[in-house]
Amino acid sequence: MRLAERCGLPKLAGEHVRLPDSKDGIGAFPAAKLMSLVGGMAAGADSIDDMDRRRHGAMGRLFSGVRAPSTLGSLLRSSTHGHVKQLHAVARRFLHELARHTPLLPGADQAAYVDIDDTIR
Repeated sequence: MRLAERCGLPKLAGEHVRLPDSKDGIGAFPAAKLMSLVGGMAAGADSIDDMDRRRHGAMGRLFSGVRAPSTLGSLLRSSTHGHVKQLHAVARRFLHELARHTPLLPGADQAAYVDIDDTIR
């Protein structure tokens, strides 16, 4: 989560994700909700019910802005194809920042050309 924050994921979500305002607040605080989803998945959640993992034990001391699973489920159910495109824009920019902060492949800035075709001999 620290790496995601250092790479600017909450800021990117705040800039690029626009959710409609509603009476029940589903569209409020998209960055916090996105970070709750990411944190839950990092903790092993594979369903909305599992997103509650970040609310157990001392996790509240480690993470701020944790949202309830029902809130996250409402957010996901209200998402449209346009929201998916917004999240794609966030992911594209986040991946660039993540690569800058985690140099996993030394020499990855060098170009390599690979010829791949369908000829089998």
